Amino acid sequence: MRRLTAAFLVVALVAGAMAQEKAAKPSAAAKAERGGLPAAAAAAMKSIDPERMRAHVRFLSHDLLEGRGTGQRGGDLAAEYIATQFALYGLKPAGDDGTYMQRVPLVGVTTLPDTTFAIVPEHGEAMKLKMSDDYVAMDESLGKVSEIDAQIVFAGYGIEAPEYQWNDFKDADVRGKVLLMLVNEPPSEDEKFFKARALTYYGRWTYKYEQAARKGAVGVILIHKTEMASYGWDVVRNSWSGERSRIRTQAPRLHAASWIQLEVARQAVAAAGLNLDELMEKAKSRDFRPVPLSLRLRAHIESQVRPVQSSNVIAMLPGSDPKLRAQAVMYTAHYDHLGIRPGQAGDNIYNGAADNATGCGILLELARAFASASQGPRRSIVFAAVTAEEQGLRGSEYLGQKPPIPAKDIMLDLNFDDVPPLGEPEEVELVGSERTTFYPVVAATAREFGLVIRPDARPEAGHYYRSDHFSLARVGVPAFSVNEGEKFKGHPAEWGAQQAAEYTEKRYHQPTDEYRPGMDFTGDAKMARFGFALGWKAASQPGSIGWQPGDEFEAARKASQSGTP
Repeated sequence: MRRLTAAFLVVALVAGAMAQEKAAKPSAAAKAERGGLPAAAAAAMKSIDPERMRAHVRFLSHDLLEGRGTGQRGGDLAAEYIATQFALYGLKPAGDDGTYMQRVPLVGVTTLPDTTFAIVPEHGEAMKLKMSDDYVAMDESLGKVSEIDAQIVFAGYGIEAPEYQWNDFKDADVRGKVLLMLVNEPPSEDEKFFKARALTYYGRWTYKYEQAARKGAVGVILIHKTEMASYGWDVVRNSWSGERSRIRTQAPRLHAASWIQLEVARQAVAAAGLNLDELMEKAKSRDFRPVPLSLRLRAHIESQVRPVQSSNVIAMLPGSDPKLRAQAVMYTAHYDHLGIRPGQAGDNIYNGAADNATGCGILLELARAFASASQGPRRSIVFAAVTAEEQGLRGSEYLGQKPPIPAKDIMLDLNFDDVPPLGEPEEVELVGSERTTFYPVVAATAREFGLVIRPDARPEAGHYYRSDHFSLARVGVPAFSVNEGEKFKGHPAEWGAQQAAEYTEKRYHQPTDEYRPGMDFTGDAKMARFGFALGWKAASQPGSIGWQPGDEFEAARKASQSGTP
């Protein structure tokens, strides 16, 4: 009997040891379920709740918040709401003076109705343009009144890019001139020439204005063509019809930063005896030279200029490793939208439910989940809800200039912007992640989540340069956005593309971007969990993260790490 009992005891001990070994070494399936994370992290990640996101999105896009305009009451309420959530989660304030708020010194400029814009040919009558219908304009010089009477010069794409042996300016002196330009960049199928179809920063309208100002031009008129801009005139008009904010700076600025409708530009160039389509074709050649036009811009620009009080909202979860907690992984999302348009008929509140209450909902759930973990990652985690993205990435620009910890110590920035609540995705878009040394971890994590990494569906739209991660990349921080692809569970592949096209046409930067009870936040929650796993892994890995050799942001990373400006 004793021998039998002893045998049972041995069997029990062996079984217990095997169970312990199995618990200590979880199966591949268990690891996949955890997203490759330790148990404490996996438990926190699983707590991410789509219905909590719904509640955040519903509140942030409510009419009571008046479209979360920068420097407006609704925007300030959104910032206070987010700061309050951070405080409830027990996160450390990382803004100014021991608060969650990082004040961003902005100046708001509103182009007033008494502004006049006329294109005057050498012979014939002046073309008096109608604001919002024919053109939009802003005086970047921050003056209350600017008078312009200057020759118009067609400057092609307005690009000077030595690495591509491209210079639209050649030796032309454009000081004091108004430059008529094309948005986007020369078409290419060559990866070594403006990255083929993928837009670079040279194609962005912000670059055009910056470069023209550096050249001494007094103004720029960008020609709007929907397929080149990647959005219709309504988006331009709605984005530029209210107050525009910018960071006060000593850099040169234009007296007229403007857009013009394609057909209006055609008429103007025809009045100068030339054909715009022919000029646009010539602009595709390296041999292009600026073309002085027998046209002048006569403009009287009146502006209301005011200091704008707005803030980034920043919180931190200190890392668990005393040696590594000085470094951090950052999560970002912008909380601002377009506010209210006084005098606009009908619904004049631009609620911004998808853009970007969804990103804020994800950011807040990430913050709550990280704060709830029984053991935190080795490095610190920073959560930043930034202002004035719709004004040209102003809040994140300032965050990049004055981060809560030095840029060299920020391992990675993961950004969330306009994540559509359409159900469960089977794809993920991570444009720019392949440019970082973190990409092998990204690819492995996507496989663990059963997600296919989808290449940029519209590389010509230049999405990488249109959201807040770009501001961090400019100061060297490896950064990219996390978003769904176009394939959703239970739907054919084309369904997602149809939803994206419908959103761009009917809701993007329009008052119709509103919360709807039928929104399905399953996918937003999956993107949050995926982002959680990426951030935890980045914060826990032994080595650093950088840019791939030769990337356009590699030099900025090296400069920040060496301490050079």
